[in-house]
Amino acid sequence: MNPDLYPDLVAAGGLGAALEQLAAGLGVEFTVVPHEGRTSRSAGIASSVRERGPLSVHIAAEERFFLVSGWSEGIESVTGGTADPAEVVLAGVAWGQGTPLRELKARFPFLRVGERAKAAEHGPAAVVALQWRTLRRRAAGAPDVPGFGDLVAAAHAEPRLRQLYVFSSHWTLGFSSCTGYPFRTEVAIAPALGGSPYRVMQRPYRTAIGEAATAGEAVAFAASRLPAGLGPAVAGTAEDG
Repeated sequence: MNPDLYPDLVAAGGLGAALEQLAAGLGVEFTVVPHEGRTSRSAGIASSVRERGPLSVHIAAEERFFLVSGWSEGIESVTGGTADPAEVVLAGVAWGQGTPLRELKARFPFLRVGERAKAAEHGPAAVVALQWRTLRRRAAGAPDVPGFGDLVAAAHAEPRLRQLYVFSSHWTLGFSSCTGYPFRTEVAIAPALGGSPYRVMQRPYRTAIGEAATAGEAVAFAASRLPAGLGPAVAGTAEDG
């Protein structure tokens, strides 16, 4: 920790202790919890709302700047940064009390609210719909990977897959029964690339459980391997429940 940039943090014994001192001076109550890594340069501000995790705070190295991130049900809801640690304290209190995202943004302009977080306020179906729109735009912008575009189109046309949260990694589509990370991926489909067939996979995605010559056939097979009675994707993560 650079004492020229953060003399107050050095004097307090670290970021967490400095935030607690600021909170006392501001007359607000909150609890500092260890951040991942447990260093003096990072801290978490606890939340009393079950769906929201602690607001994580860490400091920049090259300038005096405090960076924050808040996750709710596996979705990064707010991010941002400010040079004023008092603003971090007040934002952390508001976040932990469950202040709606729109109000958080209005009160603390340094915070940014992601599109998925905005959608999540309307329920998991809105998150799923947003993700499908985003993926279809990506497929339309990838004409050099026709297998991917065909796969996205065929999967979107299948109601049993369209109701799930879809994501892509290295052109492979994963279908999750929850909208937050880590995902509960029920099935995955790799596109036909370089003359290879479409491949349908289930966890841990190392071995194909089926191959198909067309995107439609791959999608139909993947849908047939979904658990019986699986409904639309729900809010939360694979670690819930």
